[in-house]
Amino acid sequence: MSALTAVGSIFFPGLYLVSKRGLRRLMGGSEGDAAITATRLVSSVQAVMATSAGGVIVWSCRDVMEDRHWLTDAYILFATPYFAYDIYAMFLCYRHKLQVKGHEEEGGAVRSMGGAVVGFLRREMLLVLHHVFMVLFCCPASLLWRQGKGDFFQGVLLLAELSTPFVCLGKVLIRHQKQHTLLHKVNGGLMLLSFFTCRVLLFPYLYYAYSRYASIPVYSVPFVAPWQCNLGAALLWPLQLYWFTLICRGALRQLTAGRSSAPKDDCHG
Repeated sequence: MSALTAVGSIFFPGLYLVSKRGLRRLMGGSEGDAAITATRLVSSVQAVMATSAGGVIVWSCRDVMEDRHWLTDAYILFATPYFAYDIYAMFLCYRHKLQVKGHEEEGGAVRSMGGAVVGFLRREMLLVLHHVFMVLFCCPASLLWRQGKGDFFQGVLLLAELSTPFVCLGKVLIRHQKQHTLLHKVNGGLMLLSFFTCRVLLFPYLYYAYSRYASIPVYSVPFVAPWQCNLGAALLWPLQLYWFTLICRGALRQLTAGRSSAPKDDCHG
């Protein structure tokens, strides 16, 4: 099993490096532009893989608690290094943007490293905490604490990544001044729909699915569910609601002002 984690530790940074080099050769531009686009490409690839694995697991597990599928533990082990990689990739993107804006003096990269780290954490604190929580809590909970139960629910959780490629494409289009195109508008609609369906409605659906399995009212599920499930939902669901609110505000501004109002130009998908 540890071999899968090792493969993931090589795959995601390796894909980033290969993508960055390939994008710079194909599209030209600065190293920073290539790095930011490569980061979003890797996020999209991970999202497609996670969604595909989640779909297979959900389709295969008819009994939501007892049925098992080998992809469940395998993909979690493989994908866990992605969250550590993504924190570093987001920081690299942040550094590139600082350099473009002239926030670093020539030859002062080492001296300004501490300030860059602090600025990055201030800007992306929620995403960083989300990623750390995924590695330190969700991974052990998924692999060990659930004791082989509930592969179906793990598959549903993987489906949350369905919205990520749309988020990443939207940011790439904005960066290349394509926010007035039909593609951006269609992508925005798909992003809203997928984010609401696969992230906002995700946690209520998990409780609903268990209530049907156990033949108990939905409001009773938190009292019988493992504490790890309740803690994870209590911490992750508000984040999804917050980010969905930001997406809706951006979409509303675009509709009312007739122009794109981009969400914060981070490097996470």
